[in-house]
Amino acid sequence: MVAFWIGLPIAVRLALVAILGLLGGGLANYLIYRFAYFNPRAISPWGPKADGAPPRRAGDRVPVLGWFGLRREAEVHGRGFWIRPLLIELATAAGLVALYWFETQSGGLLPEELRDPAILAAEAPYLNRIFFAHAVLVVLMVAATFIDFDERTIPDVITIPGTLLALTLAAATTQIYMPSLGQSLENPLIPTTFDAPWFEDGGWGDVKGLWAGLAIWSVWCFALADWRWSSALMRRRGLSRAIRHFADGLFHYGFWKVLFAIWLVGVLAITGIWRANGPSWDGLFTGLVGLAAGGGVIWAIRIVATWALNMEAMGFGDVTLMAMIGAMIGWQAALIAFFLSPFAAIVIVLTRYIITRDAYTPFGPYLCAGTVMTIVGWDRFY
Repeated sequence: MVAFWIGLPIAVRLALVAILGLLGGGLANYLIYRFAYFNPRAISPWGPKADGAPPRRAGDRVPVLGWFGLRREAEVHGRGFWIRPLLIELATAAGLVALYWFETQSGGLLPEELRDPAILAAEAPYLNRIFFAHAVLVVLMVAATFIDFDERTIPDVITIPGTLLALTLAAATTQIYMPSLGQSLENPLIPTTFDAPWFEDGGWGDVKGLWAGLAIWSVWCFALADWRWSSALMRRRGLSRAIRHFADGLFHYGFWKVLFAIWLVGVLAITGIWRANGPSWDGLFTGLVGLAAGGGVIWAIRIVATWALNMEAMGFGDVTLMAMIGAMIGWQAALIAFFLSPFAAIVIVLTRYIITRDAYTPFGPYLCAGTVMTIVGWDRFY
């Protein structure tokens, strides 16, 4: 499939990437307006129409152009409601075309001394795999960003499937992670996996790696459960009462059954891939370590900051978002993205304040912007 894709003329590939970008922007709009927690709006032509809106037409589902027809629903959704989703689809398409050229034709991910046409041609399959993984991530981050802007929360319907997809892609090929300099001109690039290139083999293909992978997977699944620990209840009623309260909340809703099934399937898959102990294990373990590093750093800050401020300092959606990002780009890039996010915040806060006069901006968009900055400046930052 990758060989067929690379064999297409570059103009055809760019046109197809633009079409995929338009469709990806449409998917992002569907997620933004359909799966918002508090104020879902029947704006997307791919979802059901709002009560009182005129019947939908087939042309409404054409990316960008369809929004001009949907202007007839302005009485239901408000004047100009169609402008933002139209711009999202245009920007996603343009952004993915630019990213494709940057990663596969300009060699922007590579060290400058390796941005040679011969090396780019030889490494084209690798670079194209990276791009398609990044394209998926960009679409999911677009949806998460605008839901977070609107509602100051990030729904699990984006981050949980996104993390599972990231781990699946990682197991399918190790070549979705950003490159680093290889040891020779014959092998100029190597994927930046769970070990930094200068580390010696830590034995992660042995049983130690299996236990580490299962531990990361189990903690992630447990973190997604509907659990609440009450320190105040423990102080007033004792440890046993606090444990009963914790267990009641954990099993009160039926989602724990779905989560247990996901955990069990994951345990079996991780164990099976570890037993094969090939490139698939390197890729999957890289994704799991990235999940732990990305989600773990936000979770730790959430706990410490909440304790210090005596109020929730960061939403758990930020934890699951960064876990998804880490699973897709690896622990090294995830940590770089986290430390770059405050610089992105400066621009985002000022822009948002000028437009809305709202000085408060949720943290998720910073993380997404920091991730894009990391991808674009990968060689420099790494």
